[in-house]
Amino acid sequence: MDSLIPLFQHLLHADQYLAGFVASNGPWVYGILFAVIFIETGVVVMPFLPGDSLLFLVGGLAASGAMDITMALGVMFAAAVIGNQTNYTIGRWIGPRVFHWENSRWFNKEGFDKSHAFFEKYGGAALIAGRFMPFVRTFAPFVAGVTCMTRRRFTIFDVTGAALWIGSVTLLGYGIGNLPWVKGHLQWIFLSMIIIPGVLALVGVLRKKAQPGA
Repeated sequence: MDSLIPLFQHLLHADQYLAGFVASNGPWVYGILFAVIFIETGVVVMPFLPGDSLLFLVGGLAASGAMDITMALGVMFAAAVIGNQTNYTIGRWIGPRVFHWENSRWFNKEGFDKSHAFFEKYGGAALIAGRFMPFVRTFAPFVAGVTCMTRRRFTIFDVTGAALWIGSVTLLGYGIGNLPWVKGHLQWIFLSMIIIPGVLALVGVLRKKAQPGA
């Protein structure tokens, strides 16, 4: 558990780290953006990367002239789509065996179960809404693969969800990320991006379990 403390410190102070990285590495930052988004969405054992806060910060940096907004949007959109396609493929390959896996260092059983319940309740829409929910966005494409959703149907939701997620959060950062009040409360904004979607997903799962016959 102690190893998570530095991770959350980096997430809550991501504005300082990312701004410094952009200043010292220039164009290489786009490759890092691709890698972070791809790993979060494409590798089912890495659901804790700073997706939402990263998009918001990139928008703010682009508004300040430190990054190119068009390039950033294109790179992150590609990473989000390709990541989900990879995650879906892994789910198809592993199949229903995953339901018998136990919680481990490399597999979050609770995260998978919540995502599966969310997916069962909302179907393909979960792939779009799940983009805005930490953990769910990592497991939802994996669950889609496990449950054998067709590639064509999955791709429609994949591309739509990626466009909405990348576009809305990044452009929100582009529009308000440099306002004095926002810059002074970034830690609370990042916490809300993590906590609020998670609470909403949990409420949805609990309501489903409370229904008769669930």
